[in-house]
Amino acid sequence: MKIPKQYLLSNLLHLNTRCNHGLDHGLGVMAWMHPPVHRILGWATKPSTLSLKRSVWRLDQMKGISYQQVFVMGKPAESDQSTIDRFPTLLEAVLINKNSQKIANIADFIFDTKTGNIIYYLVSRSNPKLPGTSRWRLDLNKITDQEAGCVSSNIISLDELPLLKTSIRQSLLLRSKKLRDNFKDISNIANQKLEGWLDEGPFENTVENISDVYKSNYNDDYLYNRDYSTSITDDDSEEDPWI
Repeated sequence: MKIPKQYLLSNLLHLNTRCNHGLDHGLGVMAWMHPPVHRILGWATKPSTLSLKRSVWRLDQMKGISYQQVFVMGKPAESDQSTIDRFPTLLEAVLINKNSQKIANIADFIFDTKTGNIIYYLVSRSNPKLPGTSRWRLDLNKITDQEAGCVSSNIISLDELPLLKTSIRQSLLLRSKKLRDNFKDISNIANQKLEGWLDEGPFENTVENISDVYKSNYNDDYLYNRDYSTSITDDDSEEDPWI
């Protein structure tokens, strides 16, 4: 059973942790991080829904990952939720731009499963706990400083970051923008062609050509000497519902 070279933290926390003794230690509740060097040291799990006890695992105890479980070797360190809450973390921290304005929150990260080094963070414009929200990639070289609950960056807006996951709302905004741009391009092309037609020759020539065609097909004899008396017979008039 292999371990991927890179892994998403939220995927790890959604797996049941099973030790080499066959015991299920529950789902992950949070990452054990060392924020100053952007590294994950391990994660904590919740063995029981009613229990306040928490199991803390080192990253090097992870030995395999399946579709529903992560397999570990050895025993965890025992802790509780109040202690876990004091662990330093950048998750859900506010992302500040270079103008000292809040633009997003740290929602997730991709890490190297062998070293624990965080490769990049994923940020969310709205509450990162809401399902289906968009995710932008925040590389470490975009971060200028970090402290508890706050990450400073050298960007101005999220548009400077690559979009990795698009929400339904974001998709609609992108499609609307694309439609507006396409409509603008079509309008510009139409205006250019219209200007080209006007530059090709005077409009009067077109009117004269239409008049010549009209005269050649419908002469005066056709218009004024046509016998309309045979167009409707007496029988036709009796059967015509409009008469």
